[in-house]
Amino acid sequence: MSKVVALGGGHGLAAVLSALREITSEITAIVTVADNGGSSGRLREEFPIFPPGDLRMALAALCADDEWGRTWADIMQMRFVSDGALDGHAMGNLLLASLWSQDQDPVIGLDRVGSLLKVIGRVLPMAAVPLDIEASFNTSTGRILVRGQKEVATARGRIESLRIIPENPPARIEALTAIRVADWITMGPGSWFSSVMPHLLVPMQLDALVRTTAKKIMILNLDAHANTSGDEFAGSTPEEHLEFFARYAPELKIDYFLVDTCVVRDEPALAAIARKLGGQVVAVDIRKAPGSVHHDVTRLALHLGHIMRQSLVG
Repeated sequence: MSKVVALGGGHGLAAVLSALREITSEITAIVTVADNGGSSGRLREEFPIFPPGDLRMALAALCADDEWGRTWADIMQMRFVSDGALDGHAMGNLLLASLWSQDQDPVIGLDRVGSLLKVIGRVLPMAAVPLDIEASFNTSTGRILVRGQKEVATARGRIESLRIIPENPPARIEALTAIRVADWITMGPGSWFSSVMPHLLVPMQLDALVRTTAKKIMILNLDAHANTSGDEFAGSTPEEHLEFFARYAPELKIDYFLVDTCVVRDEPALAAIARKLGGQVVAVDIRKAPGSVHHDVTRLALHLGHIMRQSLVG
């Protein structure tokens, strides 16, 4: 059975994990740890801990497909609604925060929650310390510097540079080992500059990604052409996203670029940048519904499985 490592964060990673569990049980999710918004941001202000939100969503996506697992997944995702301090907090965030605030090693805490949910696979943080994200953008009014995952994800303008703080954080040995022994690695989809690109900014992790013999699949976003919603890097194209990726990881080769057909506006240009990065474009229907910016889990599972099986045959 193939060992798969999935890199990302948020709802995009959760969708990929839900798809991968239909293909293999040997899954390791490596999750961005820079969230500063909502419940996670409030908990980070109060406790010196990882932002739990993206880690919680990954755990819930991998929970056992039985009554116990589904029940606990629902509990982990449940949010309090009140007029008090608990309003908006997710139950799973509070559970992780309670374990970590007892000075428990973050990975041990994640593994314990994973055992409770009977998760398929394992969930790990991208770095050994919590991170912040900072980016500079060119806007109609000049250059601006934006700090915070939430702020970077919603900033308007053309991005110039991206960094994480601290700039050279240690990686978790568990994550590096998973990358080293993987058969497949997936990256994306998700907020490109706040959930996907940060994985390239942890030097030890980038080195492990370059050195591993695993084949790599990049799953591109569905909303890359949005230009009126205020979404991240409004008006960008898949080609621009990949050029930015190549700037920060020129030695990292990607074997397959999985993209929804509706996103492909300039097929020759996309194929050219894919070849530059060492791979080929696989354009298929993976959108949940017309106009949706979310991937369909069943279609993702179908096409990810097809790529993996086809590669083995080839």
